[in-house]
Amino acid sequence: MRKITKIEPKKAALPERKRVAAYCRISMVTERLSHSLSAQVSYYSGLIQKNPAWEYAWVFSGNGISGTSTDKRSGFNAMMEECEAGHIDIILVKSISRFARNTVDLLDSVRHLKELGVEVRFEKEHINSLSGDGEVMLSLLASFAQEESISISNNVKWGTRKRFEQGIPNGRFQIYGYRWDGDHLVIQPEEAKIVRLIYDNFLNGLSAESTEKQLEEMGVKSYKGMHFSNSSIRQILGNITYTGNLLFQKEYTVDPISGKSRINRGELPQYWVPDTHEAIIPLETYNKVQAEIARRRELGALANPHIPTSCFTSKVKCSNCGMSYRRHSYKRQNDTFAVWTCRGKESKGVAFCPSKNLPEPALFEASCSVLGLSEFDEDVFSEQVDFITVCPENVLVFHLTDGGEIPYTYKFKSTAKVDCWTKERRDEWGKMHLGQNNNKVKNPFTGFLHCPVCGGSFRRQSKTYADGTDATYWHCGHDSSCGNKCKVPETFLKQMICEVLDIPEFDENIFKEQIVRIEPSGNPERQAVFHLADGRTITKEWMKPKKRSVKHTQEWKDHMSEVMKEVKRNGKE
Repeated sequence: MRKITKIEPKKAALPERKRVAAYCRISMVTERLSHSLSAQVSYYSGLIQKNPAWEYAWVFSGNGISGTSTDKRSGFNAMMEECEAGHIDIILVKSISRFARNTVDLLDSVRHLKELGVEVRFEKEHINSLSGDGEVMLSLLASFAQEESISISNNVKWGTRKRFEQGIPNGRFQIYGYRWDGDHLVIQPEEAKIVRLIYDNFLNGLSAESTEKQLEEMGVKSYKGMHFSNSSIRQILGNITYTGNLLFQKEYTVDPISGKSRINRGELPQYWVPDTHEAIIPLETYNKVQAEIARRRELGALANPHIPTSCFTSKVKCSNCGMSYRRHSYKRQNDTFAVWTCRGKESKGVAFCPSKNLPEPALFEASCSVLGLSEFDEDVFSEQVDFITVCPENVLVFHLTDGGEIPYTYKFKSTAKVDCWTKERRDEWGKMHLGQNNNKVKNPFTGFLHCPVCGGSFRRQSKTYADGTDATYWHCGHDSSCGNKCKVPETFLKQMICEVLDIPEFDENIFKEQIVRIEPSGNPERQAVFHLADGRTITKEWMKPKKRSVKHTQEWKDHMSEVMKEVKRNGKE
């Protein structure tokens, strides 16, 4: 008898549902547009949930955010993160202009999503980013959207300048000493006293930093109720609004894509509107302050009596970067030794300016030789020398006040180390290395950590936080020049050593016996190469510690909430 096999019907496999999200955006915060954004969110939520082939992922939105850049669009960036995490397959957008008005940002974002396999559908233009001609159409239409944004910006600027011509300000800007009453600025008496004090102090020779300390002692707060900083004081000194007049278009936006603003130094017209409100400072006093600001700027450090200066201050210039040299003094046993260092090299590193330091004794010697003096005289130097240029190969060029130039090659050999290396200090140093000096304990890692880039030794640095806890880390002593910005916490070092040597806890004797040197690096990966005494090398990776944040009190949060509410009410300048 034949064997009959029953074949059961196969169940039809349901197609996998696509995870769909949508993106909505409005560029201004108004009641009408807020309703528009809510309508967009409701529309796309319903549209996605009604489609049985789709799975609702989310509707991302941006409220009051410009589309010219993606940097500050939190909703857009959150959507991109979800796509990178693999949680979205399709993105629905009303139009290209809602997605981005910057051609570069649009194409970069769409190409990145295409690499992730995420499809972007633009409803108005009927474009699918994964289709063959999708990118070509996107490039063309994105350019139109960008030009539309530029056109809108130019129209807004035109309207603003027309209002300036009529003497109408661009919104209700914030200014210390005044408050808006309708369309008029009204003096706040208590704040006006502080403004007059700031102007009087400056004309009496005080710096902004001195006034800052005085206001802090008086308990005076800024417009937003915060610390009255010296930068705010300088802004008050340069604000012509306190004279009862208004000057419009003091700044301008370069282009709507970058959104960067610049001080108007004659590139665009300005609009002077006299006698618009009651003055706190007379115009004559304001002009005196501006003249004093220009004078102090010309003098530089010499204008501040609280800064220790010499006859060489602001007169020694670097031939590499053009910046001035600064004086630094170092204490020796019986006296001090001073050198002059280029400010560019000091602040930006040797890669920016490779100039050499200039010993002050060499500067005295060169000045005496050029001016024909038996001993240095400050008055003669100040009278005859305009400035000195420090050139390579130990050459100084003296620029005289009569227009002449005299080059001078100096030779200088420092005896500072020989002079300070006395027999007592040599004995003390020997005891310290032998472990006989109990006052100075040598760290176990000293001399063991070397930079893999420049070969220099690592240095130990400690930091104390506000809560009283300490943190210690090691970094390359030449990190500003070699580029190895690695900072290894000491706790991480001990932990890695325990893992490399397979010991339960750190032991200094075992460490020094089995490890020859350690080479930590932070570019591109944070890792440390351990060179063992038996010739082996072991590489260990370490994670950057989390940055410690400051926890704000509820009182501070409530205060900032009130400040932001007032900012929204008054608008932005």
